[in-house]
Amino acid sequence: MRIRKFNFLIAVLNFTVCFLACSKLSCQHYNKVTAKLNDQDKTLNIIQEFKFHNSSKDTLEVLYFNDWANAYSNKKTPLAKRFQEEFKKNFHLAKDEERGYTKIYSIIDEKFSVINWEHTPESDILKLELNKPIGPDEYATFSMTYQVKLPQNKFTLFGYNTKGEYYLRDWYLTPAVYDGSWHLYSNKDLEDLYTGITNTDVMLTLPNNLFVISNFEKENEIKKETYKELNLRGDYRKSCSLILSPTSYFTKHITDYATVVTDINVSKFDEISRTIAIDKVSEYIYKHLGSYPHTELVVSTIDYNKDPLYGLNQLPSFVRPYDNQFQFELKYLKTALNNFFNETLFLDPRKERWVMDALINYMMISYVEENYPDQKLLGKLSTIWGFKNFNLAKMKFEEQYPLLYMYAARKNIDQPLITPNDSLIKYNHKIGNRYKAGAGLSFLANYVGKEKVDESIKDFYANYKLRPVSSQDFERILANNVNKDISWFLDEYVTTNDRIDFKIKKVVKVGDSLGVTLKNKSGTNVPISMFGLQKDSVVSKYWFTGIDSTKTFYIPQNGEDKLVLNYDQKIPEFNQRDNWKSLGGFLSSNKKIKFQFFKDTEDPFYNQIFYVPTIRFNIYDGITPAMRIYNKTFLERPFLFDISPAYAFKERSLVGSAGFKFRKYHNKTGFYLSNYSLSGSTYHFQENSRYVSITPAVSFGWRPDDFRSNKRDFLNIRYVNIYRSLDENVEELETTPDYSVLNARYGSFKNGIIDYYSWFADAQYAGNFSKIAFNFEYRKLFANNMQLNTRFFAGKFISNTSDTDFYSFALDRPTDYLFDYNYLGRSESSGLYSQQLVIAEGGFKSKLSNPFANDFLATTNTSISVWRWIELYGDLGLTKNRNENARFVYDSGVRLNLVTDYFELYFPLYSNNGWEVAQPDYSQKIRFIVTLSPRTLTRLITRKWF
Repeated sequence: MRIRKFNFLIAVLNFTVCFLACSKLSCQHYNKVTAKLNDQDKTLNIIQEFKFHNSSKDTLEVLYFNDWANAYSNKKTPLAKRFQEEFKKNFHLAKDEERGYTKIYSIIDEKFSVINWEHTPESDILKLELNKPIGPDEYATFSMTYQVKLPQNKFTLFGYNTKGEYYLRDWYLTPAVYDGSWHLYSNKDLEDLYTGITNTDVMLTLPNNLFVISNFEKENEIKKETYKELNLRGDYRKSCSLILSPTSYFTKHITDYATVVTDINVSKFDEISRTIAIDKVSEYIYKHLGSYPHTELVVSTIDYNKDPLYGLNQLPSFVRPYDNQFQFELKYLKTALNNFFNETLFLDPRKERWVMDALINYMMISYVEENYPDQKLLGKLSTIWGFKNFNLAKMKFEEQYPLLYMYAARKNIDQPLITPNDSLIKYNHKIGNRYKAGAGLSFLANYVGKEKVDESIKDFYANYKLRPVSSQDFERILANNVNKDISWFLDEYVTTNDRIDFKIKKVVKVGDSLGVTLKNKSGTNVPISMFGLQKDSVVSKYWFTGIDSTKTFYIPQNGEDKLVLNYDQKIPEFNQRDNWKSLGGFLSSNKKIKFQFFKDTEDPFYNQIFYVPTIRFNIYDGITPAMRIYNKTFLERPFLFDISPAYAFKERSLVGSAGFKFRKYHNKTGFYLSNYSLSGSTYHFQENSRYVSITPAVSFGWRPDDFRSNKRDFLNIRYVNIYRSLDENVEELETTPDYSVLNARYGSFKNGIIDYYSWFADAQYAGNFSKIAFNFEYRKLFANNMQLNTRFFAGKFISNTSDTDFYSFALDRPTDYLFDYNYLGRSESSGLYSQQLVIAEGGFKSKLSNPFANDFLATTNTSISVWRWIELYGDLGLTKNRNENARFVYDSGVRLNLVTDYFELYFPLYSNNGWEVAQPDYSQKIRFIVTLSPRTLTRLITRKWF
């Protein structure tokens, strides 16, 4: 069978004469792809005939082609590494037959001479060593015979699924771009293939039962008994995309502005309404961009799922707060704009993606402003009791763009718009930078006039569609079409991540004018707007420019009682809380205090204080409801307070906690963070016995230059002060009731789904002891889903005058004299609550006799997978007390690693105690790890985004 296939392939190589004769292009490549889909083994047998045009001024001896289908071939490709960085392990654990590859049989030139080829180390770039160099404006023709094994679509949307459907994108070889240097970009699931402009014919043979949707034009279709042959044509294209399905669910809409093929819809939105909405959106796109240069525009649900509307639009349909028409129009508009630009603009999508992000999101903002000017971000929820008082409910829909960009800026994870696509963290790639680009273009339109920006976009598209283009072309058209200096937009907003932040420093009356002194707090020299208010009505508006640091402007007095910078919030400003200045005298308040239930977005018109009921539990306090009072909004802010007075029902007394923190970001990388805090808490550590903890602390953070790296280094210094009051029935404690400990810890960690490590060195000093400790952890997930966990701990007392084990190292259950661990019953020595396990110090699971060490302790804890989340564990250690010989200890058992660090069960089997399963009261030997903190669980969910 295979020999017959090869005979057929050799026969097809006689394409050369007619192929050269029919060449009708003078400035781009020509491509002919003959492909056969084998539905049984999910492969494509391909013969590709390519005519390469050297449009550069250099003579080329090698050519490079994008072989992105081969990115699935092994677990060390850039695509595989990308999955690991984003905590996706399904590709790493996949079987070979579930992944894909490209198998190349031969590459020959027009003289039927073999061309040497090799894959680059990245695996998805193909290098061809030409037999004859190609001079400037010359052509080279060759034929490539190969097979593509398609992957399952569970890794990305590319490949096949269990329903017999296929999504083929970037499935054949495409030429890399050379413009003086080669642009060689690996597949990283970023939808940013960069390839030369090509005219392509596709001859596709596939099973007869599959319907075909393509971005190429269908020229001919011949149906046979069990298969069909399809001819597709795409002029001035990047690559052919195919959706193959046993059912036909796409519909064609012919409007006055474009012919659209789509399957996008929302629930309970009828066909007539959908047609009207598509026509409406098509008219909007035509008005702002002009006509689509190809025959049909494909707008598919698959494309939408790759780049959805993040936010409330991703909620299940039964809780979405928007009208069906609004939902559909925005869903369709975003996908249509994405495909419109991707099919017709030949930008470098990896290094200059910000241009398309700016165009798409600006047009999204403009569409809502033009067609739904009163649309609120929370939609129908904004009028419902319980929601309508939130500032979030008062925000307009389009205000989410600066808000979600600012979320990244406040966390100090924002990146310049010119950052290459593959260097962005996931949040910035999907949301932060895209929204910043759209908000920036909207800011520019607000400053120079919306009609100027709209005209520039239309000119840019008309001049550069279906042509090689760069971001400089867009910048030049913008600068030429406006009559104001916009160098700040390119030099400050686009190329840096410098923040925009102004304040009104002072206002003085000068005759019938006002002298307003503005301070540029960040030094980012961009225009700033100022509004004059009279009883909350706008009576004046001004734009000010050229403020490097501090500058005074004089404006006429028009009865204003307040001046507000950026009142309409069109400028993505870092901090709007200090934008107000009251003109009503010394006793007038710039902003009022607003008490509000639950966390909200920042309201620049008020000083916000939030409150929310919470609940806590330990066996001494019982169920402990609290009223949490804090100032943390959805956006980070430098100074935070969090006060939680609580009532312990079991103890019938007040308990609670309070914390004050000031956070200072320094740089993006290197030494980037300082935290200064004062925290305190008071709860009960046994019946009718209370502790009070007061801890001032300072911490510093470092991170590497690779912004996507999860590696962090830290230094924490704190002074823990503990005060304890005792129940009258307690005769004495193991140590004095009050004590203080100076604690310093330096450490490093790198969080990864495949490899994880962390270590720290810890030092403690108190009046009656001093000690040091070292802790190291490592986890490795192997390709067969086996996981290895190992941990090493060593601790040594430098001095120790205590005659109790209260400060000693512990094998299995630390005394937690610093009150760091969230024990449900910290003083329990028996019963269920004593079985709670915290992996610290010795990390043993079995309860051994004499578990404390007041001199030295060294242990290692190891576990390895047996099947899925079932593991075997073993612990070894040396423990030594003063004036005693060192003692060897060990234990082993079964670990149910349900969610690592969050919910685990340990069943001891054998230890120094002997065969534990056969001993009495075995159920009391079982240990458990449980995490109830919502904040800790949130980190588990969001780690892939940041």
